[in-house]
Amino acid sequence: MISEDLLQILACPACHAALSLVGDHWLVCQNEDCRRKYPIEDGIPVLLVHEGDKYVDVTVEELAK
Repeated sequence: MISEDLLQILACPACHAALSLVGDHWLVCQNEDCRRKYPIEDGIPVLLVHEGDKYVDVTVEELAK
């Protein structure tokens, strides 16, 4: 689980917008033009642009499943 303190300082590596936590496994960029989603694997955010690119067309609702 990502702490609230850490979440406040994390930013999207592509556009530098804030990230929001979805469930316990995803960080979602808040910039509507960016739309990248980053997985959290074993408690570690995978904040690589090419990783976020994989999930641009996945909806937040699909991630929450």
